[in-house]
Amino acid sequence: QVQLVESGGGLVQPGDSLRLSCAPSGGTFRFYAMGWFRQAPGAERKFVATISMNGGNVRYEDSVKGRFTISRDNANNTVFLQMNSVQIEDTAVYFCAAQDFNSHVATIFSLDYDYWGQGTQVTVSS
Repeated sequence: QVQLVESGGGLVQPGDSLRLSCAPSGGTFRFYAMGWFRQAPGAERKFVATISMNGGNVRYEDSVKGRFTISRDNANNTVFLQMNSVQIEDTAVYFCAAQDFNSHVATIFSLDYDYWGQGTQVTVSS
């Protein structure tokens, strides 16, 4: 089983930028579709961004389009979420996820993912 580890979260101000990273603690996700989800306190886990196995298909939640960019570096076995112009509403625990079935499809549904990281906290506060 692939174990994912997120990093890069922290406390930032509105308008700031930060970059989240996701890497496996063992194995590789070279052939997996990857996604980012987030969960605010008291809320359900929500889709943020996803990228297909080869990076040819990406999808974003509407509120992050134009601000966030998901990318993957398969050579270094890392997935990123570049977060620009962050807003208070972006505050959440951000989770990295991997899908090993139909990995050429960038799915937005959390139930389609097979592996999850422990999450990294992003707090946007003025």
